[in-house]
Amino acid sequence: MPRYAFQIEYHGGPFAGWQRQAGGLVSVQGAIEAALAKLEPGEHKIAAAGRTDAGVHATAQVAHVDLVRDWDAFRLAAALNAHLRPAPVAITACARVADDFHARFSATGRRYTFRLVVRRAPVTLDRGLVWQVTAPLDLGAMRAGAARLVGHHDFTTFRSTFCQANSPVKTLDRIEITEHPYPGGTEYRFDLAARSFLHNQVRSIVGTLERVGAGAWSPDDVGAALAARNRAACGPVAPPQGLYLVGVSYPVDPFAS
Repeated sequence: MPRYAFQIEYHGGPFAGWQRQAGGLVSVQGAIEAALAKLEPGEHKIAAAGRTDAGVHATAQVAHVDLVRDWDAFRLAAALNAHLRPAPVAITACARVADDFHARFSATGRRYTFRLVVRRAPVTLDRGLVWQVTAPLDLGAMRAGAARLVGHHDFTTFRSTFCQANSPVKTLDRIEITEHPYPGGTEYRFDLAARSFLHNQVRSIVGTLERVGAGAWSPDDVGAALAARNRAACGPVAPPQGLYLVGVSYPVDPFAS
């Protein structure tokens, strides 16, 4: 059976997350599998590089599926997009891949971006796409706090109590925080990269760093929270709507050609 990889963009707002849900809840995975069933009748199960939570977005999620028919990749993407309408999901790239390619287990890195807007007036055009706060933030303090988290650590403090990962030990390769003009305010973008992340790790980190930027925490408090290895030591968890899965890395880019 030929195997195909998809690069997927979606707005997480209408969905109960990536993963197929019981009880009739709408998921991104379920929407794509339903579209596949219209092309090849029967049950389809796709595997993704990461399971995003309800409300989380993606610009470059990756998933794979085995199909019966030998499809032209361009036509397969176009047919799926036709059947996905009007759901806010799009196949932005499609490629035939080797039988041993796995969207999750072949991945060597993942990148997330979190968008935080500081503005007193309510956000309108980006509603559901950013986390808005009203108090000014100290960029230097947030960067100093973030520096305490880069590297190989036990991230128990920064993972959900429902996390199913075998170990809380991860290597966080990069946290970059940048400041951008925003109408009537300022946007801060948190870019994080690692081989893999724990459940709620990014949102826990961003929520904690926002407290540093607001002056409620010091940068050293972030290091102390990490060392505590205790979920209760974490700052608030940032809401999902500001989070985006923006990239998945592989030894060979399946969409390069």
